[in-house]
Amino acid sequence: MRIILLPQPHWLIGKEGRSEVESGEQRRTVFAILLAISFSHFLNDMMQSVIPSIYPLIKEKYGFTFGQIGAITFAFQMTSSVLQPFVGWYADRRPQPYSLSVGMLFTLLGIVLLSFANSFLLILLSVSVIGWGSSVFHPSASRVAQMAAGNRNGLAQSIFQVGGNGGSAIGPLLAAVLVLPFGQHAIAWFALAAMLASATLFRVGTWYKGELHRFTKKAQAVNSRVAQFSHRKINIALALLVVLVFSKAFYMSSMTSYFTFFLIDKFGVTVRVSQLCLFAFLTAVAIGTVVGGHLGDRYGRKYIIWGSILGAAPFTLLLPYLNFPLTILTAIVIGLVISSAFSAILVYATELKPGRVGMVAGLFFGLSFGLGGIGSAFFGWLADHTSIEFIFHVSTLLPFLGIVAGFLPSIEPKRKVR
Repeated sequence: MRIILLPQPHWLIGKEGRSEVESGEQRRTVFAILLAISFSHFLNDMMQSVIPSIYPLIKEKYGFTFGQIGAITFAFQMTSSVLQPFVGWYADRRPQPYSLSVGMLFTLLGIVLLSFANSFLLILLSVSVIGWGSSVFHPSASRVAQMAAGNRNGLAQSIFQVGGNGGSAIGPLLAAVLVLPFGQHAIAWFALAAMLASATLFRVGTWYKGELHRFTKKAQAVNSRVAQFSHRKINIALALLVVLVFSKAFYMSSMTSYFTFFLIDKFGVTVRVSQLCLFAFLTAVAIGTVVGGHLGDRYGRKYIIWGSILGAAPFTLLLPYLNFPLTILTAIVIGLVISSAFSAILVYATELKPGRVGMVAGLFFGLSFGLGGIGSAFFGWLADHTSIEFIFHVSTLLPFLGIVAGFLPSIEPKRKVR
């Protein structure tokens, strides 16, 4: 009888076992770490997605206007965004491996505060604290994803991202099951997820600490890919990426914050049914994220960015004019198509600025959150002055900005990854 010994996950082996993750000049993708940070991202974004999921509940309970709903999203997403580039910059210069675990405690505190907040100002404070936790988590976790990527940066970022997208999808479903029937205090149960995420990230921090010297060498090697481009050309490419993030973030803000209201207003569905429809859209976003990252590694990220955002435009144009079943089906297609862009944008940007992964990741995560918050506040204000249906007629035009991806320089050949 033969006994086959399976290798331990890389994050559980010591220094003497690290040679197993390297083969010649190429590093293997450390899936144990990617799955750990993806799981933590799942828990983090699941808790954060509770915020828009309870909008119908708190709007009715406290008599908030759509403008106040938009302001809550704005407060959360601005605190999530403003600090991220600075956290990422500091992580590049002086990495703090255990900051991931500590940062999750901010989310824990914000969740507990939100479950007991009984006024507009207290709710603003609660979501802001949750946003601080997010600003610590995302740039450092994205840096860890790149460290564990080996030669599959797109796939690694997609695995990391899909955790967040999956959490964003499951959050409204859990809110429909736990919060809507039992009330605002039931939000406190999500604090258990924060404690689990903090414990998981402590283990990731131990691996992170031992791999810092290898990541520095990898960043130096990647630098040769963009040496041919001038600083001006690189900055223009980054500006184009910001335009693309703007178009995606603004459109996604209209969907995540107001799609439930749109369905309730136009089709007369219940709050629970609208939450399930939002869950279907966000599930499609999660699936599209993984597919987009893998295709970006195989065929080039520029083409995935272009096809993802501009490719969603015909479907977004149709959405406001369809019946209920076709509206949900079209929303699912939009989620699948448009979600494949962000991982490709992030990896493309980090390859333009090698050695500054934390700062670039913080900048683009911060832009995504910040622009999403501004978009939510804008669309809330617009809905108060017009109608919920009108904002969906306006937001459908945003994906057409995807055409600017055609002006991005090609920084990598088409390739296949086995």
